Amino acid sequence: MVKLAIDGGIPVRSAPLQGGFHGSAAIDQTEINAVTNVLKKKRLFRFLGDEQESEAAQVEAWYKARLGRQHALAVNGGTAALICAMYGLDLGPGDEVIIPAHTYVATAAAVIAAGAVPVIAEIDNSLNIDPSDVEKKITPYTKAIVPVHMRGIPARMAEIMAISEKHGIPVIEDVAQANGGSYRGKYLGSMGKVGCFSFQQYKIITSGEGGIFVTDDQDVYYRGRMQHDCAIGFWPSVDKTQHDYAVSGENYRISELAASLVLTQCGRLDSLLSTFRATKKRITQGVKDIKGLALQDVPDPEGDCGIAFVFFAPTPDLAKRLSAALNAENIRCGTIYDNTIPDRHIYANWPFMTSGKAEIRRMPWMSPYYKGSVRNYTREQCPQSLGYLERAVMMFIDQFFTAQDADQVVEAITKVASALL
Repeated sequence: MVKLAIDGGIPVRSAPLQGGFHGSAAIDQTEINAVTNVLKKKRLFRFLGDEQESEAAQVEAWYKARLGRQHALAVNGGTAALICAMYGLDLGPGDEVIIPAHTYVATAAAVIAAGAVPVIAEIDNSLNIDPSDVEKKITPYTKAIVPVHMRGIPARMAEIMAISEKHGIPVIEDVAQANGGSYRGKYLGSMGKVGCFSFQQYKIITSGEGGIFVTDDQDVYYRGRMQHDCAIGFWPSVDKTQHDYAVSGENYRISELAASLVLTQCGRLDSLLSTFRATKKRITQGVKDIKGLALQDVPDPEGDCGIAFVFFAPTPDLAKRLSAALNAENIRCGTIYDNTIPDRHIYANWPFMTSGKAEIRRMPWMSPYYKGSVRNYTREQCPQSLGYLERAVMMFIDQFFTAQDADQVVEAITKVASALL
């Protein structure tokens, strides 16, 4: 048996292989020119001159065309997109919104920002929301379901949309980590009542900060638009539509500088996805038959963005040992949940919900309007989710991985699995 590097053997790689940023790492003179052109125009605010010529409007047009949606609104962050979606659906005090146990903390924060109560559902072996638990969590107060396509993996949208139709509950797709992904031939963000995207630094394409929400419902769009700009409904030159409601919104407008970056990066999306997918497919094919390892279930492999590779060890302790051994082989990876690093993508590490330190006045579950049964959250309330996450080992993939890099990942996983399993 070959000696593992962690035990003093020769590592598979001489230097660490670690996935990094995606869109930001691809920035070149194209983005520099785009930003410079905005500065030369001296138009940093979209509502100057011809609205359709603004960078923000062009980003919205690109997403509408790509997703086949009627309306799109560019905002200053993925969280802002979620908040606008919540307001667009008229969610608020007294309402419940079902979210997964595995998602960035912003998903829960957006629900609370709208005044609604987050209801946490279990995840399954896709590490996305478990449709069977979603149905169990539905109450008379449930007003939305938020599947999150985590780490580029599409959620089980067929089952989720069937539940949505059965109970008449709208779906908000959180596509922050899966821009460009698809499910059964449909782009993620095109199936729910609303789709929300992020352009933050860690996302596939980026402007540092930014986001967009899309919908086919005109009322949802206009309510969300009022939320993103507290005065937009009161300027006839901007909003010529008459409404029988007014939303006292906030300001989540995207700047023209950020929009120009997004617009440029949109042209990079498909080529980035192509490279991620090819690398992940090569790794998956190489390790799929290793005994003792279970690969993450991907509801639609063709629609997977390919930005992360995950496998499950038989036990949490073995997951830690495998991760440590792979790192010694210079394959950078980590366990998802091991109680050492408070990963904010896991509900147990959301202190404003699980620590008992939340401000009483900001707790929507304590509102007099709320008649449901959610009164507190605990770190242990989703054991199925923690069971998957503590056995999961994950590595990131970027566009600079070569075929040789992928083969060395396969070699390293095979090597450590043979020794430890």
